[in-house]
Amino acid sequence: MRLATFPFFGQPTDAYRSLLYFEQTERPSTRSGQAGVLPVTSCWTGPSGVEHYLAAETQGRLIQSLKSVLAARDLESTQVFERKRTIEELVGRILADVRHQASRQFGVDIRHATVGRPVHFVGADSVDDDNYAEDRLAGAFSLAGFDTIAFELEPLGAAHHYESALDHDELILIGDFGGGTSDFSLVRVGPGVIDRGREDSDLLGNAGVGVAGDAFDAQIVKHLVSPALGSRGRFRSMEKLLPMPGWPYASLERWHHLSLIKTREVIEQLDRIRAQALEPGPIESLIHLIKYDLGYQLHRSVQRLKNALSSDERAEFEFVDGDLVLRSTVERASFEGWITSELGQIAACVDGLLASSRLAPADVDAVFLTGGSSLVPSVRRIFEERFGAGKIRAGHEFTSVAMGLARRGAG
Repeated sequence: MRLATFPFFGQPTDAYRSLLYFEQTERPSTRSGQAGVLPVTSCWTGPSGVEHYLAAETQGRLIQSLKSVLAARDLESTQVFERKRTIEELVGRILADVRHQASRQFGVDIRHATVGRPVHFVGADSVDDDNYAEDRLAGAFSLAGFDTIAFELEPLGAAHHYESALDHDELILIGDFGGGTSDFSLVRVGPGVIDRGREDSDLLGNAGVGVAGDAFDAQIVKHLVSPALGSRGRFRSMEKLLPMPGWPYASLERWHHLSLIKTREVIEQLDRIRAQALEPGPIESLIHLIKYDLGYQLHRSVQRLKNALSSDERAEFEFVDGDLVLRSTVERASFEGWITSELGQIAACVDGLLASSRLAPADVDAVFLTGGSSLVPSVRRIFEERFGAGKIRAGHEFTSVAMGLARRGAG
């Protein structure tokens, strides 16, 4: 089993972040009899998109988290410079780049895709919404040059990977923790299932909730970063003391939103607030963060803290850019308190799946957890408390779904 790799700052990575970075430049017109310049739009995706975004001297347009809007019927397109682009077109551009790069590495023209999808797409309130999102995703794959597409639930992709190492049959719970969703499936796996042929009845139930790693990151920003940047401060206006507006801090919680508020009007408005603030220093730091579009760098620091707290009881948060210095020691217990609501939603989803499947925790032979947030101790504790620590299985947290989907596609 081989995974495609992609260059990222001179090193290979098997992760392909689903983002696009657009940049517009001006070039002299080459048309006969025409003087002046023409705007030229360039686009990079994935690791290359991150590199160009960080190296850009002028602001371009960064777009990511498109999978989270596939179920939104009122969001068909977005304006990128002078051209309107559909969501399917944007997702398709990412997929086309992945296909071309993987085709070159493997020496074959890749035209078929076995595609993982969440149990429930973000924002989906019904089966019709999930089908609508899947249809849009299928359209994006077609635009990317794929001739045939087969969909598989992402936790079942992880199940195929887990099954490959089994020498006996099991009833397992798969927990797949992505960036936007946490998905769970109860499924029978093993050599006996493979020999007789997989049946629909082997999938006993599935469930999902729109809470995962991105929501954990947002809580770190809300409770740790935003207060250091003045979110709890006050400023004078018309002889009144007013609290800081919440909208700039809400943008911090989704790092790619920060570039959307990097406008002259916003900077001027925050400058006026800073001049009247009781504590202007944190507001000056907020302005610096927005002015230099440091959302990606900030959230890298947030993710480093989250990762460190997965193994240590306390860890240091550090973000430094010029005169902007944010440092703090964070206790794991504090982080777990910040994400109490999210943990409760995950636990309720698991309990609901067991109830709807008419199974008790004792009926489950093993629990396979995958995805980055499966490493968070308080997430793992949800499953240890219900099933026992001895039933928890893990490994290849960031690639098990992809490897399982590859086995499914080859099978």
